[in-house]
Formats: sequence, C-alpha cells, structure tokens
Amino acid sequence: MRIRQRTKKTQEIDIGPLIDMIFILLIFFVVSTTFNKDMNLELERPDAKSSTMASTKAIRVFIDRNGDTYVDEQPVKIWMLQSRIRDLLSVSESKNILVVADKLIPAERLIEVVDQCKLGGASSVGVATEQS
Repeated sequence: MRIRQRTKKTQEIDIGPLIDMIFILLIFFVVSTTFNKDMNLELERPDAKSSTMASTKAIRVFIDRNGDTYVDEQPVKIWMLQSRIRDLLSVSESKNILVVADKLIPAERLIEVVDQCKLGGASSVGVATEQS
C-alpha cells in the first residue's frame, strides 16, 4: 500500500496590481490638487473689472496694511527687496512677479515695490486684484 503525503498548497495574494492602483491614485491626487501660495495675511485686494487670472508660477510679493513687505512668507525691508528678487529669479523658471497688496496702502509704497521688482530683473510685474 502506498501512502501519499499530502502537500499543503499555499495560497498567495499577488499584491502587485494593488500597489499599481495605489500609485495611480496617488498620482491622480497630486496632479489634481491645487496648491494655495497666498500667505495668511488680512488683505483687502482692490477691485478691477479688467482683472485676469495670474500665473501660478509667478513669484509673489505681499504688502500688508501696515506697508510691510513679504517675499516667501519672510519679511523683507524695501532696500533688500531688489537683491531678494534677483536671487529668486535666478533659480525660478518664471520671470514674473505678482504683487499682492492691500487696497489701503499708499500708491507710493506700491510703486516703490513694483520699481524694486523691475530693478531686480523681473520681466513683468502685476498687481493682484479682485474681479468686480
């Protein structure tokens, strides 16, 4: 009489397709997510009827109600703004600057910031507004 030994069949779950699906979902969520680059400042932007959408690649310069200037969420003195912009533009693919300012700041301060950005090498400088 022959005695057969039973071999245990191991059942394996192939997780290769599962990992593929996880990566596809991860890529989908990263691509479809929009990132907000605005600082958390209490700004009231001026209204304009001719406003258009700004580039998301533009470097943003913020001016708050007190006239303080921020670049990359760091406070910058006006006399340092030109060199800071020059440094950022040297590593950026976009040469555009977007100035996000409160509508209550003096026009002189806005013009001073725009002038420093132009002297820093920006090809175009825009001012963020709300569409009315």
